Amino acid sequence: MQSSEISADSTDDPLSSGLRRKRQPRIVVIGAGLAGLSATKTLLENGFTDVTVLEASDRIGGRIQSVKLENATFELGATWIHGSNGNPIYHLAEDNGLLEETTDGERSVGRISLYSKNGVAYHLTNNGQRIPKDVVEEFSDLYNEVYNLTQEFFQSGKPVNAESKNSVGVFTRDVVRKRIKADPDDSETIRRLKLAMIQQYLKVESCESSSHSMDEVSLSEFGEWTEIPGAHHIIPCGFMKIVEILSRAIPESVIQLNKPVKCIHWNQSVSKEIEGVADHNSDRTGERDVGCHVCVECEDCEFILADHVIVTVSLGVLKKHHENMFHPRLPEEKVMAIQKLGISTTDKIFLEFEEPFWSPECNSIQFVWEDEAEAESLTYPEGMWYRKICSFDVLYPPERYGHVLSGWICGEEALIMEKCDDETVAETCTEMLRKFTGNPDIPKPRRILRSSWGSNPYFRGSYSYTQVGSSGADVEKLAKPLPYTESSKTVPMQVMFSGEATHRKYYSTTHGALLSGQREAAHLLEMYQDLLQCRN
Repeated sequence: MQSSEISADSTDDPLSSGLRRKRQPRIVVIGAGLAGLSATKTLLENGFTDVTVLEASDRIGGRIQSVKLENATFELGATWIHGSNGNPIYHLAEDNGLLEETTDGERSVGRISLYSKNGVAYHLTNNGQRIPKDVVEEFSDLYNEVYNLTQEFFQSGKPVNAESKNSVGVFTRDVVRKRIKADPDDSETIRRLKLAMIQQYLKVESCESSSHSMDEVSLSEFGEWTEIPGAHHIIPCGFMKIVEILSRAIPESVIQLNKPVKCIHWNQSVSKEIEGVADHNSDRTGERDVGCHVCVECEDCEFILADHVIVTVSLGVLKKHHENMFHPRLPEEKVMAIQKLGISTTDKIFLEFEEPFWSPECNSIQFVWEDEAEAESLTYPEGMWYRKICSFDVLYPPERYGHVLSGWICGEEALIMEKCDDETVAETCTEMLRKFTGNPDIPKPRRILRSSWGSNPYFRGSYSYTQVGSSGADVEKLAKPLPYTESSKTVPMQVMFSGEATHRKYYSTTHGALLSGQREAAHLLEMYQDLLQCRN
């Protein structure tokens, strides 16, 4: 592998080569999600004028995708503002009046579970029976107690025993199962129901973590993810409003849509042939790119020279394309971080019905398969993908959304679901609802809407998690700019990385993505502070 190191004695001063005298640094941002938009907005507002955003798809927003159907807005991607105290997403929403119509049912204080509202979760078995509320509450208290234990390994430096395999799923299943079996007060029937509920709760947890299974989530690192204090909020008019607010400060000419990137040539690897093509492109605009260190090769054969490139693509895209996306190849340390960290798919399935078949107090339908009471990690045959659907949540208020259920599915089974057509998914979900409610007369939904983050080539997953074998140090390595050097004053940061997967404390969140973009912009502001001050 070609080395990524550059000698500190290099005569190629990053602030010379025309930057100090004639022109501003040319910055290319790859991706127009929250990270890319926040980086671009910060750069432009602080005096940078030569910024270009390359977005592979036909829209901005990344993993935020709000779909308006009639009078309601449905979130195929990010849904919640996680916490309010100091959360930049919350403050953007609050300052722009986006939360004025948020109902009490769309706020949640404490730990949330997907959609959360006042009301009662109906835990139903595949035999069409509802698990008594008191049994659910007893199990929930036990599960949450063990969940809190999973946080202690990182937060208190508690050693992980070999039996847990450093896995949240293995540890949780083992501890909860032992406590249930040791309870002398439960009948055998109640005990079996509680044992079956373990897998249902772990499926919900997997959807929240965007992992195939909680068995793949690192126990020793689970507690490093940091929750911002305060209530969680839904934006009734759509999370895309946050994207629109960020993009207001960015001229339309800055963002190029339908512009996928093929390769980033960095570390002075730009061939004379490529440089000649890029110079020809610059000649047409009347501006030559003197002294650029990086060249972005686009799929449409355009070459764009740059001083700095901020890469905001998802961890899923890096896993798939990192070998060919960078020339020279990435340092082994960064490749290992990409391979170790986890990302999977969490998909939503919205079903709209003419009339509700659920009771007014029901806020969700949770699927508990009784034959999974003693099961270990769950991976299903392709034809049984529907078993991974953990629940359908009721969207409230109905005056806004109509009579809509939102189903959740994750992992490999989500990818199988994505391959099915709408008719098959709607029919399969209807049969499940009939089976678990014991009501054979539930009609098919009048409309279905669903996400497909796993099979989308520009995302290849929903969001990241710390996989068994990875740690927060791998997040730091993923975020580390190239080339590796002790000082950006000596050797410039040519390729920089942002996105939710690069934020050690807030990975998987919208605020983590936004803050990571601002972080990389701040590095450039620090590097060019003298130049910018002179310009001002």
